[in-house]
Amino acid sequence: MPKITYIAHNGATYTVEAAEGGSAMQAAIENNIPGIDGDCGGVVACGTCHVYVDEAWAAKLRPAQENEANMLAYIDNAQEKSRLACQIALTADLDGLVLRMPAGQH
Repeated sequence: MPKITYIAHNGATYTVEAAEGGSAMQAAIENNIPGIDGDCGGVVACGTCHVYVDEAWAAKLRPAQENEANMLAYIDNAQEKSRLACQIALTADLDGLVLRMPAGQH
């Protein structure tokens, strides 16, 4: 089970063990991580699971698909390392993944 660390904008850190095959959004919701809402249920329709992928992990994720890239284009505080947590599929290779939440998500 990969461990995922979520870091809130205020610096609060939450580390959880997540099931392989799920998403980083699902793991956050199942563990009550504040700032990851997943209002659309993971169908890339809302952006409420927006995260910044830590630099050390960015190259280990598959690139954003067109629908995710389009949704990120509508998010005001999107950056180069922005992703939607619902689109980050968890595998053993992502053990230790660090995701930061933008200001405004709490």
